[in-house]
Amino acid sequence: MPFPIINSIATWFLKQRIHQIELFLKYPNEVQEELLMNLIRQAEETVIGKQYDYKSIKNYTAFAERIPVSTYEDLEPMIELTRKGAQNVFWNTPIKWFAKSSGTTNAKSKFIPVSNEALEDCHFKGSKDLLCMYLNNNENSEMFLGKSLRLGGSSQIYENNNSSFGDLSAILIENMPMWAEFSSTPSNKTSLMSEWETKLDAIINETKNENVTSFAGVPSWMLVLLNKILTETKNTNLFDLWPNLEVYFHGGVNFEPYKEQYQNILPNKDFKYYEIYNASEGFFAIQDLNYSNDLLLMLDYGIFYEFIPMDTFGTPNQKVIRLADVELFKNYAIVITTNAGLWRYMIGDTIRFTSLKPYRIRVSGRTKHHINVFGEELMVENTDKAIAQTCSQLNSEVKDYTVAPIFMKNKEKGAHEWMIEFKKHPTDILLFQKALDENLQTINSDYEAKRYNNMTLNELTINVARENLFYDWLKENDKLGGQHKIPRLSNQRDYLEQLKEMQVAVRN
Repeated sequence: MPFPIINSIATWFLKQRIHQIELFLKYPNEVQEELLMNLIRQAEETVIGKQYDYKSIKNYTAFAERIPVSTYEDLEPMIELTRKGAQNVFWNTPIKWFAKSSGTTNAKSKFIPVSNEALEDCHFKGSKDLLCMYLNNNENSEMFLGKSLRLGGSSQIYENNNSSFGDLSAILIENMPMWAEFSSTPSNKTSLMSEWETKLDAIINETKNENVTSFAGVPSWMLVLLNKILTETKNTNLFDLWPNLEVYFHGGVNFEPYKEQYQNILPNKDFKYYEIYNASEGFFAIQDLNYSNDLLLMLDYGIFYEFIPMDTFGTPNQKVIRLADVELFKNYAIVITTNAGLWRYMIGDTIRFTSLKPYRIRVSGRTKHHINVFGEELMVENTDKAIAQTCSQLNSEVKDYTVAPIFMKNKEKGAHEWMIEFKKHPTDILLFQKALDENLQTINSDYEAKRYNNMTLNELTINVARENLFYDWLKENDKLGGQHKIPRLSNQRDYLEQLKEMQVAVRN
């Protein structure tokens, strides 16, 4: 077990970072503009730098006029060149690591470049800042007297010519500093196991006798692990097993639908939850206050931010704005330029700003994960909140869900069709359905307008999923564990129809 002196040293060291954070809090737009110019100067002699004459770009306006906004498909040819060993294509230092990411909307794998700068000045810096902020807000923390239970993806590192690829979690574990490994559990060997179900058993065996003081991982998969630990150790809550628990660092999916289930197994009002917003492309934002749902946008990680208002996204009138021009509470698609050579890259997430001084955000969904078939502009943030409210009202719990449109046919009006797997079933599913529909209308005025007098949309319908339907769907699609997520919303019916087929197949 680490000695108390380690806790004191770590706390002192991490708190020094607060002074640097204060700089971008005071001068956010200046820090971002300077960062952009530094990225451009570094890439002047790259293939892309010469293609767009980076040497002559002296300000943001020239940058925005000259460099097109890009998707992964736009950048893929250059990325593939680098994966085969070519260098200096889109970034001036060697790129040897690629984070394999399939997301939820595309079966085809993406290989996101990860430079040494991105590892050190973004991903690892973000992890340290998370601890820095937590310790700054909780001066009596004794987190470092124990270990952090980490749950990454089912990960392996694969060699490919002169480069390597794997889940981001595997790349981070492979490159993490010694102090991080020393304070974490399970071991690197167990963390990198690829077979999810075997890995769960190995994690439980390694961690149940440790002094675990914190957790880190995606809420949906962490909940699977923690419930399995409780079952196997025959404890009623996690404090019986780990009495010194104090914080859970989470990200990847909205925490709201899982909050009550966590509180049931962590029944201590002083236990903290800290959210982060990171992805294969970078580490973006951190909860910087206790008991907050807002995330501080981190502006000195080698990432330059731009935003596309969702009301113009994908239209001929689409516009891209910089951080200085954003407005409160509007939904934006994020565009990033990074120190791994992603230039004006759309990551596919949507956010809204809850504060402009400082810049704080909430993740509202995905550009491809919303429903707008009937002009209802339904975001994942809306459905997550409606589910949480309905469960609270009707004393039920939801494990997973997905939603798809019911398209208008002949004289029939449209609607939304849900597939919901309950952990705790409502006593009356029709009452749950009605309450969920009403809560959605309260949360989303566009949905409410389309539902008014059933003018455009009929009341939503619910399919009650059999136990483990979503787990089986993920397993069949080789998406168990770690960073994989259920696609919550879709403008198409593909996911829902697959789930309905699996539901019927088992019943038959």
